[in-house]
Amino acid sequence: QVQLVESGGGLVQAGGSLRLSCTTSGRIFNTNSMGWFRQAPGTEREFVAMISWSGGTTWYADSVKGRFTISKDSAKNTVYLQLSSLKPEDTAVYYCATDSLALRISRRIGDYRDWGQGTQVTVSS
Repeated sequence: QVQLVESGGGLVQAGGSLRLSCTTSGRIFNTNSMGWFRQAPGTEREFVAMISWSGGTTWYADSVKGRFTISKDSAKNTVYLQLSSLKPEDTAVYYCATDSLALRISRRIGDYRDWGQGTQVTVSS
């Protein structure tokens, strides 16, 4: 089983920025896509962004497009999510996850198998 550890969350004012990190212990980092998802209180977990195993493909939810950037550092087995121009509605617990199937590009939550513990992002107005 792949272990993932997120970090970088916190409290920030609207318009501010944060960078989330997700470090994985598994060797599938270079064969499986990774994604970021978030869950606000009382809502379902939703897709935020994903990056393919090669880093060549990235997808974003419409709500974050142009404000968030996903990237990866293969030497560190780490995926990053840069959050900019944050809004109060971005407040949520952010989770990273690995796709259960190698060489697939997906934004479906059900396609992701291993999850981190989550990191809280709170944006004040």
